[in-house]
Amino acid sequence: MTTLITVLVVLVVLILIGLTMAVRVVRQYEKGVLFRFGRLVGPRAPGLRFIIPFVDVLHRVSLRIVTMPIQSQGIITRDNVSVDVSAVAYFRVVDAVKSVIAIENVNSAIDQIAQTTLRKVVGRHTLDETLSETDRINLDIRQILDVTTVEWGVEVTLVELKDIQLPESMKRAMARQAEAEREKRAKIISAEGESLAAAALGDASDTMMAHPLALQLRNLQSLVEIGVDKNTTVVFPAPLMSTIGELGAFLAREASAATVTPPTAALPAPAPAEPAHVPTPNGAARPV
Repeated sequence: MTTLITVLVVLVVLILIGLTMAVRVVRQYEKGVLFRFGRLVGPRAPGLRFIIPFVDVLHRVSLRIVTMPIQSQGIITRDNVSVDVSAVAYFRVVDAVKSVIAIENVNSAIDQIAQTTLRKVVGRHTLDETLSETDRINLDIRQILDVTTVEWGVEVTLVELKDIQLPESMKRAMARQAEAEREKRAKIISAEGESLAAAALGDASDTMMAHPLALQLRNLQSLVEIGVDKNTTVVFPAPLMSTIGELGAFLAREASAATVTPPTAALPAPAPAEPAHVPTPNGAARPV
């Protein structure tokens, strides 16, 4: 009786161990790939799956998107500038069977091919293109990776350049270039403003010449603007142009008067000499 109980217990334990080895759970975000005696049987959908112990092998493959950082690569651009570029790639498995059969390690393979593709694509562009056309570079890298990884059952969904490190000398040169570009734009805008202002002033002067009262109205408006704040300034409005003209004429007259030599004054005529009187013998004087 004791021997029978022991045998039953052993059988129950073996059955439990067999069930444990035969039961597999495939999660919702996974897909199973079943091999029997080393031969492919086919994929298995998510859920509770049973296999034959010691005969079947079930590989579970994740179908979620994987984020893979691409380490910084030292790259020489087409215009011979050394830069360090890092990126990030997003991919997912679309064919579980190919990802198990076609390649040994999907993650490692994509990491290596992404590094070489990044170096090759960036090396075909100049520094300015690398900095300004990142969208096109991202698209080129993704297209090249898709062509390679489609045979592995993997789809690259997105590739983004994450960081571009420049040499310090290049940073300083670019800063000087940007500063010069800003100054050029500022000078152009200032010149355009001066041109517009000159044109507007010319139109205003033509209008004032056609309407003389416009100048007087402008003077009154200036008085209103000056009298807004409390001050002790007294302003006497006068036609500015006529005042300047009169002042110029006055200065011209004064200058011409100063340059003329004054005439010589006439000397007075000498007084007539009186006749001398000579005495006569009889004592009477006679004129000489």
